[in-house]
Amino acid sequence: MPAPSLLRSGMRALAIGALALTLGACGAVDRLANVGRAPALTAIEDPTAQPGYVPVRMPMPEPEVVAFASNSLWRQGARGFFKDQRAAQVGDLVTVRVRVTDRAQFDNQTRRSRQNGENLGVGGLFGLETQYGQVFGDDVQADALVAANSDSSSQGAGSVRRSENLTTNVAAVVTQRLPNGNLVIEGKQEIRVNFEVRELIVAGIVRPEDIENDNTIDSTKIAQARIAYGGRGQLTDVQQPRYGQQVLDVLLPF
Repeated sequence: MPAPSLLRSGMRALAIGALALTLGACGAVDRLANVGRAPALTAIEDPTAQPGYVPVRMPMPEPEVVAFASNSLWRQGARGFFKDQRAAQVGDLVTVRVRVTDRAQFDNQTRRSRQNGENLGVGGLFGLETQYGQVFGDDVQADALVAANSDSSSQGAGSVRRSENLTTNVAAVVTQRLPNGNLVIEGKQEIRVNFEVRELIVAGIVRPEDIENDNTIDSTKIAQARIAYGGRGQLTDVQQPRYGQQVLDVLLPF
């Protein structure tokens, strides 16, 4: 009779295998239902109504007293003499110029070497040095009773090279206006080419002063920037490992 622990392990493995097969079957059914069809685009939705949406909270400065100037053509809070057409309120649109150009190169080399030597001898020990031969043998040398030598060496080298380049534009929506005037923006763009959908997501916090006169802003001026570029479709499915392989990669310890 197998041990109870082995039975429990076997049942657990069967349960995990059944779950993996179920997930794979569900994915296969969805893919079979869409054979010959292009991937569907998602509907336009309110970003603040999405599950998991949390309003942004940032450290705010002390509130300032609003001063009103009488008999003046200058509007309180205006950035220019004429009406400002740049995004400033919740629901306004702003164009984000995504410019991601990252290049990194790291070269690390480490080398360490150490040598140790120890010699111990007892030429005289309370007049009993003549008794060494009776204990250790006649060929024992009193001045070389213990000798130890050690030598260690370690060498390591590492190199990392990375190059990324992404250039595109995407329109974002102002979803929140913080008490200090900064704007929280979020934008999503989907482009379908044949049977592949490319997705671009941009989110973060911008200063109204950084928005240019043509209502555009560079991605380098977005604080807490979140930029994601990916896709879904036939090409993406081919590039991903199968569900069973992903499950095995998680479970197998070697």
